[in-house]
Amino acid sequence: MAGIQTAKKDLRKRMREVLQRIPADSIVTQSKTVANKLFALPDYQRAKRIGVYLSMPSGELSTTAIVEDALKNHKQVFVPYIHSIETTTTHQKTSVMDMLALDSMEEFMALEPDRWGIPSLTQAQAQSKKNCFGGTGISAAVNKGTTSDPSGLDLIVMPGMAFDPSFRRLGHGKGYYDSFLTRYLRWEAEGGTDTRNIPLLVALSLEEQTLSPPEEIPVTNHDWPVDILVVGDDRCLVRQR
Repeated sequence: MAGIQTAKKDLRKRMREVLQRIPADSIVTQSKTVANKLFALPDYQRAKRIGVYLSMPSGELSTTAIVEDALKNHKQVFVPYIHSIETTTTHQKTSVMDMLALDSMEEFMALEPDRWGIPSLTQAQAQSKKNCFGGTGISAAVNKGTTSDPSGLDLIVMPGMAFDPSFRRLGHGKGYYDSFLTRYLRWEAEGGTDTRNIPLLVALSLEEQTLSPPEEIPVTNHDWPVDILVVGDDRCLVRQR
């Protein structure tokens, strides 16, 4: 395990250096390519409820066009909201991610950037937002079936620092998405079914972020693979689920 964590740390450092060297106009071009590729996917077209990461101002594919297209096509859009909760076992604070509803493009454009420059909901806004697990606001433990409101997600557009053609993903090191998906699976189980009804996981990658074989992303059992990898060089790789 220690060896894998060291390998991940080294790869993140290397990728940060790579991302810093990518010209801004290349990221703009690749963002358009990836967005158009995503829009053409039947799974995206069918999806009614989607989670979308909101992009950093540099060094990452932009998701602004995706948010705009989804809202225009009457999809319900949910965006990450990071907050702290107290664990029941250790009573220590830990950061977790919820997916909360974004109601309009006007609201998106008015979001305040966080310390990384990512447009983010405020704590006050989060309290009145629909949660993808059902209900309103921050719901660390919503029981499936306790609300008649629509819940769940059909598709999640995921970020990452690096990817490989075998659908492995290297996150930024906080584990927000992996933890969220594990929690999502537990929430599904509370619904009384044995099915793994996990949303389709679509990762967006700059060409420079996708490793070439034989190099692979180092992973552990806690790391979730993605289902579709859309790359800025016009590739779209699909994993058999």
